[in-house]
Amino acid sequence: MRVLHFWPLDPFSRQVRVALDEKSLKHQLQLETPWEHADHLQSLNPAGTTPVLVDESGGGRRVIIETRAILEYLEETSPSPCLLPGGPADRAEARRLMDWFDRKFDGEVNAYLLHEKLEKRVQGLGSPDPAAIRQGREHLRWHLDHMAWLLESRDGLAGPRYTLADIAAAAHLSCVDYLGDVPWDEFEPVKQWYLRVKCRPAFRGLLTDKLPGTQPSEHYADLDF
Repeated sequence: MRVLHFWPLDPFSRQVRVALDEKSLKHQLQLETPWEHADHLQSLNPAGTTPVLVDESGGGRRVIIETRAILEYLEETSPSPCLLPGGPADRAEARRLMDWFDRKFDGEVNAYLLHEKLEKRVQGLGSPDPAAIRQGREHLRWHLDHMAWLLESRDGLAGPRYTLADIAAAAHLSCVDYLGDVPWDEFEPVKQWYLRVKCRPAFRGLLTDKLPGTQPSEHYADLDF
C-alpha cells in the first residue's frame, strides 16, 4: 500500500497526486495540516511539510520526502507510462520547467496569491494585503505570457507530449484557479492547454477538492470553461 500525506491546495502535493493517478498506482490520501506541526508528520519529514509518500507496496517500508524526489522515485519504480521525454536534452527541458514552476512561479505568484487569499485565513494570520495580491496578479500575467509563448510551438510545455512539466505547471495554476485569479480569456494558448490537461482522468480528482470556508471559482471544475 502507498499512502500520500498531502494538503489539498498544496501545488507540490497535487503534482504527486496526478503522477500517481497517471501511473494507475493504488494509494490512499492522508490529509495533513502542515502548519499544526503534527508529531506524526514530523516523524516522517523533519521539515514538517507535504508531500510525503510512504510506500509499502513491494515489501518493506520506504518514506520518500518532497515533490521532486517522489516524482523521480515513481518514474524509476513504475516507469510506465513514462512522464519524462526520451532524450537527455528533452528531459533536461522538462526538469528545467518543473524547477521554474516550483521555484519561480511559487515564489512570485503563490507566495502572494495563495498566501494572502488562502494561507492567511486557514492559519489565522490576519487579513489579506491588497497590495500583495495586486503584485501576485501582475507576476501571474507575466508567467502566463511566457507559457503562451512556449505553447505557440509546442503541444506540451516541454515539447510534443505531456510530461511532468505539464503536471507541475497545471498543479500550480490549478491552485490559483481555485481562487479565481487566472485571466484565462486573455491567454488563449494557455487556456486551451489547460483544458486538455484538465480533461485527463488523472487530473479530475483535484477538481473535487474543497476547503471549508473557501469555495472554488465557478468554473474551477468545469471541463469546458
